[in-house]
Amino acid sequence: MAERAALEELVKLQGERVRGLKQQKASAELIEEEVGKLLKLKAQLGPDESKQKFVLKTPKGTRDYSPRQMAVREKVFDVIIRCFKRHGAEVIDTPVFELKETLTGKYGEDSKLIYDLKDQGGELLSLRYDLTVPFARYLAMNKLTNIKRYHIAKVYRRDNPAMTRGRYREFYQLTMTIAGHVRKEIPSALCIDSLQVNDRRILDGMFAICGVSDSKFRTICSSVDKLDKVSWEEVKNEMVGEKGLAPEVADRIGDYVQQHGGVSLVEQLLQDPKLSQNKQALEGLGDLKLLFEYLTLFGIDDKISFDLSLARGLDYYTGVIYEAVLLQTPAQAGEEPLGVGSVAAGGRYDGLVGMFDPKGRKVPCVGLSIGVERIFSIVEQRLEALEEKVRTTETQVLVASAQKKLLEERLKLVSELWDAGIKAELLYKKNPKLLNQLQYCEEAGIPLVAIIGEQELKDGVIKLRSVTSREEVNVRREDLVEEIKRRTGQPLRIC
Repeated sequence: MAERAALEELVKLQGERVRGLKQQKASAELIEEEVGKLLKLKAQLGPDESKQKFVLKTPKGTRDYSPRQMAVREKVFDVIIRCFKRHGAEVIDTPVFELKETLTGKYGEDSKLIYDLKDQGGELLSLRYDLTVPFARYLAMNKLTNIKRYHIAKVYRRDNPAMTRGRYREFYQLTMTIAGHVRKEIPSALCIDSLQVNDRRILDGMFAICGVSDSKFRTICSSVDKLDKVSWEEVKNEMVGEKGLAPEVADRIGDYVQQHGGVSLVEQLLQDPKLSQNKQALEGLGDLKLLFEYLTLFGIDDKISFDLSLARGLDYYTGVIYEAVLLQTPAQAGEEPLGVGSVAAGGRYDGLVGMFDPKGRKVPCVGLSIGVERIFSIVEQRLEALEEKVRTTETQVLVASAQKKLLEERLKLVSELWDAGIKAELLYKKNPKLLNQLQYCEEAGIPLVAIIGEQELKDGVIKLRSVTSREEVNVRREDLVEEIKRRTGQPLRIC
């Protein structure tokens, strides 16, 4: 250590000598000679192995969010939460990890994507894959049979991430589970053009009449679920080559799963000589016909498509299933819009809660999960394309001073505004220039400035300035709160 310290001191002294020669404008030959000595000393010194080098990056499939990105995210959350609350939903929360046995066997082929944790005090744990299975466990534990809830939390999947398309390993999921039928307002609020619907009973009935054995229903269902990503030929090859399905059976499935339409397709399949003879399929088609009648009453039937290829690979669905795919605006005129994958999906699951109930009591549930990361990715891209400025704070007014030595007065006024529920701030400088204060407002998007000056203090008024119009008016100090609320659209507080 002493030898290294001595070398470090020599490197420091030689470095100072080189800098001194450069300042003195010494000859190039002399400087070059001394630089050579410095490099030899540094080579002798070598790297400091005691200083560990860190790779500064986020783990694969995760990301950081800037204040601007978080502001956009909060607005997306707000749109969805307001819709949930409008339908009387209550909010709950559950642990980020569950007992491994709670999650095992609920996700079909996707179970391999579950993150398992090391043994923690005798319990085998896994990070939650979604919010649906933990919710079913919550219902069974608390013996609940009737609840309308929403839940916003992060989930984890050991998937191959595609960051540009909003596919992550850690991401937020927003779910709502309800009893009964409510109008789905979220798709229109988030500019989702259409929803695809199907029914697990129709799929199971279709597989049965096509000749698929009961033991292969779920694995073939998982293959069909890939039709939104790959061609029918690729799906057929997987069914036949990897899963051992007879080619003629796969062809019969293909005749069905490539159909999509509206209520007319439902009515057509109700007349299908084979499908209409299957009890499960008949029940599913009957419920879909009723669903389209309700959708017509709500005036949104034109936004719903009946798609026989929609399968939803998760094992716990038992009835109607649905999925929303968001289309990305094309970069150039004439191009086809690009799909970024499923942004919302869900369905009915009657047996999941019973898996956790000691008495096996079934609680029918219908849920909707929203993958907000994909929605957020598209919203972020659109805002960047439009070069739209996004406010990262909600500050309504900046308390500013026009002269020096008014810090105490600024502190008094900002405290009054905070007590009245006004979102206010001030620059943390003793004597900031007025121009700097106004520029800060323009950069941060703060709409109003409350300016204190010596004359205003004598007159008992505050000069209120609009940042955009630059209009200034004198407002009596006792009327300032009401005037700020009036101008920023904040409701008056009555208690």
